[in-house]
Amino acid sequence: MLKHLRFNEYKVILYRILLAYVFYSIARILFYLFNAKLLKVNSITDFLELCYYGIAFDTTAILYVNLLFIVLSILPFKKNTTSGYQKFLWILYFTTNLLAYATNFVDFIYYKFTYARTTTAVLNVIEHEVNLSKLFLSFIVDFWYVVLLFILCSWLWIFLYKKVHVKAVKPTNSVPYYGFSIVGFLFISALIVGGIRGGDFKKATRPINLLDASRHVKNIVHSDIVLNTPFAIIRTLFSNSFIKTDYPGITPELILEKVQPIKQYHNNPPTKPNVVVLILESNGREYYGAFNKKSHIANFKSYTPFLDSLSQHSMIYTNAYTNGRQSIHGMSSVLAGIPSFKDAFTSSPYPKQKIESLVSTLESEGYKTSFFHGAANGSMGFLGFGNILGFDHYYGRTEYNDDAEFDGFWGIWDEPFLQFMKKTLDKEKTPFLATVFTVSSHEPYNIPAKYKNKFPKGDVPIHKCIAYTDYSLKKFFTEAKKSSWFNNTIFVLVADHGNTTFYSKYSRPIERFAIPIIIYQPNSKYVGVDEDLAQQIDIYPTILDMIGYQKPFRSWGRSLLDKKTSTPFVMNSTGSLYQFSKGNYICVFDGKKSIGFYDKNDKGLQNNLIQSRNSTMNEMEVNCKAFIQDYMERVVDQKLTSQ
Repeated sequence: MLKHLRFNEYKVILYRILLAYVFYSIARILFYLFNAKLLKVNSITDFLELCYYGIAFDTTAILYVNLLFIVLSILPFKKNTTSGYQKFLWILYFTTNLLAYATNFVDFIYYKFTYARTTTAVLNVIEHEVNLSKLFLSFIVDFWYVVLLFILCSWLWIFLYKKVHVKAVKPTNSVPYYGFSIVGFLFISALIVGGIRGGDFKKATRPINLLDASRHVKNIVHSDIVLNTPFAIIRTLFSNSFIKTDYPGITPELILEKVQPIKQYHNNPPTKPNVVVLILESNGREYYGAFNKKSHIANFKSYTPFLDSLSQHSMIYTNAYTNGRQSIHGMSSVLAGIPSFKDAFTSSPYPKQKIESLVSTLESEGYKTSFFHGAANGSMGFLGFGNILGFDHYYGRTEYNDDAEFDGFWGIWDEPFLQFMKKTLDKEKTPFLATVFTVSSHEPYNIPAKYKNKFPKGDVPIHKCIAYTDYSLKKFFTEAKKSSWFNNTIFVLVADHGNTTFYSKYSRPIERFAIPIIIYQPNSKYVGVDEDLAQQIDIYPTILDMIGYQKPFRSWGRSLLDKKTSTPFVMNSTGSLYQFSKGNYICVFDGKKSIGFYDKNDKGLQNNLIQSRNSTMNEMEVNCKAFIQDYMERVVDQKLTSQ
């Protein structure tokens, strides 16, 4: 009778699933070891506690990945225990598990660039790339030790799997066999449902998501230890974070007061200078000497001698931050004043609408507009979004038309491509708006062979690339000064996001978003250092203020030159939590409520002041809610204009 009750099969299935837990735990430990500098944990006890909380997230991921395997293992086919069927299950088990498991290993490295577990947003980054196979090969070569670790873990997993076998049994009595199988199927199905939802059988309304990883941590960044990458990908696979919100008490009148989504400035007379916006790939604030004079970093080294020099004749913002985490977020933030929070606006269901931006407002003033990006045309989705914004011309690798200067991975080297832009602008009718997105300061961190020994190697691989881009900019400005349009041009230099850090100051959660903003105009009255909060979405209104644009326009940012009508603030997201900085505090908001308040100087988010909540903090939460509500409503309802 016992052979018909399938106890042996069920014990082996349990063993195989428990193996997945073991290797997910190993991956979590390795993830921490690779990123310990960014994820500092005070003690082994604290780390074990984070691992314990991670079990719920491992459960969800493991059950999703193994759902088909479990179902096919427990369905009563009577041939379940045969060697042929067990071999089929072995192939299914390791095909699905190792594919999912590998994503954890990618984050051993990728986390240093994004400061978040990888989600489906990565698909938005790579979908337009034409050199994925080469990038993948480069990853394998550059980080061979991670690949080796994956192979070793996979081999051990397979070895342990084969240690326990299902005994071959041929059922002869159908009644107990099918009866036990039905009961077992229903019981296991209930466990799977509960496990996928996070182990909570009481709250059937919502499975656990990325936000829940923050519930039990004292330091927000530790939520990335609690999470695993397969969970982050699965939970965002079919999600849409662009959902209208309706916070109690947040009225249209309150939004007009707190957010001021429609701006109009009269600080300067109308003029029509050219505008050149240079969005610099991965140029975090950490690399700039001019932006670290008060950082108190011992033995600080700058990799931007030219831009440090240019900063002495510019308006620079030394307390500036990004409104996103990836390049794809930077274009919409800088040019259209549209930040990206959990997901990129440009890859949401809503970018194909009329968008008031720096492009549209300047075109209404008679400007010719162009966008330059040395990568393959369409890379990063820039061509598509550029068409939505309405650029007159797009210049990419196709228009450059000389692959002798191709870097082999991303696009044309910065030095020749910036010279190409300069020569193209020489032929352009003024006034013009030109935007360039550089490419050379990007992993795998190569520079042209002829400059192999010209730039300092630095402490992390990107340093030499930052120095190369700085040199490329120096040569661009040297040549541009010879052009008739130069002296009547506003130059804006801003990073799309930060990158790998060397100094511990810039590994802190808030400082990971730290970037430079430089506004240079020959013979301008705007020269100096501004230490107020600034962000990418402030660039669009700042330029319109500088040129004396007279009409109302839609903007969530503020003019950095206007000190009378608005208060400096910064809004961005870790991918699961909002971070809102204003005045004396930093507010961490989970989409429904504030879960932390920190002193403005507590960039590491170490001392949560929420137990001492005051009226200023309450006002910050209201402001944060008003911003999010207006943002979501305007995006979803297609109201991204001032009309």
